Amino acid sequence: MFRALVIVLLVISAGPAAAAQLDAASINDAAAPSAKPSRHDQTSASIARLEILLDRAHFSPGEIDGKLGENAQKALVAFADSNGLSFDKVVTTDLWNKLSASSDGAAIVNYEIAEADVKGPFLKKLPAKMEAMKSLPALGYTSPREALAEKFHMSEALLQAINPGQKFDKAGETIAVANVLVSGNPAPAARVEVDKTRQTVMTYDTADKLLAFYPATVGSTEKPTPSGTLKVTAIQKDPTYHYNPKYRFRGVKSKKPFTIRPGPNNPVGSIWINLSAEGYGIHGTANPGKVSKAASHGCVRLTNWDANTLAASVKRGTPVSFVGSQRGT
Repeated sequence: MFRALVIVLLVISAGPAAAAQLDAASINDAAAPSAKPSRHDQTSASIARLEILLDRAHFSPGEIDGKLGENAQKALVAFADSNGLSFDKVVTTDLWNKLSASSDGAAIVNYEIAEADVKGPFLKKLPAKMEAMKSLPALGYTSPREALAEKFHMSEALLQAINPGQKFDKAGETIAVANVLVSGNPAPAARVEVDKTRQTVMTYDTADKLLAFYPATVGSTEKPTPSGTLKVTAIQKDPTYHYNPKYRFRGVKSKKPFTIRPGPNNPVGSIWINLSAEGYGIHGTANPGKVSKAASHGCVRLTNWDANTLAASVKRGTPVSFVGSQRGT
């Protein structure tokens, strides 16, 4: 179990020149982040490569966006601690080398857009309110770009940045993407730990070795998650979302139950891991960029790809323990 989270002031090169050079080659050739001050909202080739390496090592930074956000920092702290490495605000040579050695292959690779990537159907717009979703035949992606970004664990902005001028709507065209589909799933989990304070999910083997790390949105002050230990009772892919008025979610006025059809932009994303407490589960999300940055309705929210990876690592009966105190959101 890794040490108390320290918000890491990782440092990278600053300035307009760095952003202008963001492309496949600059990410693949990026060295360890340098020691110059940085704005955390700036895109960096070094950080993009860092996030891809973390993702492939099963220490998810959430959405790969090339920025030093809270989720990337949490994943880096967990990776360093899990590997017995010292970490103090900068990426040391040992830490960078360990990350680099954890997987093979270039960080960015070419991908030929397939017919399935552009087939759709796509939504013209994802409604902001649940009640407006119930009449839709499916909760698909809003564009091929969104579908491809999620497929390769990337933000749409980063995908567009390294593919300037690309519309992502023609099968057969070649684009640059994060090389994250090569690592497979982590080993089967003996137990899952959800940390309400740090907003994280971790899996462990029978020897209590950390297998995988995921940033998460864990409940809210209004709708806190449970405490203690629950168990996985079922796993459902492409779930239909059922709203019960007794939940009394903020912003939902309906006094009658309703359902929202499946799709990656469904309120619970592309997968639902049911837990042994009524109405609680671990699931995906339509907004991967908001994981750990916005409140949930009591459940545990991951990116769709992380939720699917977690689902492949657990089974019915796997214990899920909730630790820490509910963070105010």
